[in-house]
Amino acid sequence: MSAFSWRGRPRLAWLIAVGLLVVVDQLSKAWFAAIIPLGAAIAVTPWFNLVHVLNTGAAFSLLADAGGWQRVFFIVVGVMVVVPITFVCLARQVEPLERLAGALIVAGGSGNLIDRIASGAVTDFLDLHWRGLHWPAFNLADVFIVLSAGAWILMSLRPAKIASGSTP
Repeated sequence: MSAFSWRGRPRLAWLIAVGLLVVVDQLSKAWFAAIIPLGAAIAVTPWFNLVHVLNTGAAFSLLADAGGWQRVFFIVVGVMVVVPITFVCLARQVEPLERLAGALIVAGGSGNLIDRIASGAVTDFLDLHWRGLHWPAFNLADVFIVLSAGAWILMSLRPAKIASGSTP
């Protein structure tokens, strides 16, 4: 057994995981922004491109052309999501899958929040397409958020636990 056990320090492990995910997200955005000119695309496969686009809106570029007020709105919404989930994951005793889902959403939300605060837009670089139909471009932070949503859906499908000492 090692001198430092992660099982005894789930909150520290959570903080390190969130930090690493945010760093990976920010480094990937910076790297693709540096190697791909804004608006350009590099074909990787017949269904996948690497691109460099800036999204001032939300998912699917919702409100991207809203005139600028959306920047503050999405920053406030991001903070309203990241802060409470961080608090729950650090202050409460939660199951490992819940803690993982929380880490993914906090890392994804924080990664996109950093972009919005720094530049007013989120850098996207992943582009899935088929026969001219393109899914909106996205980034690793978005992947983390979608994985988190999937984990929460899986958790909601599990049967509810019955409190000990009560009858069903």
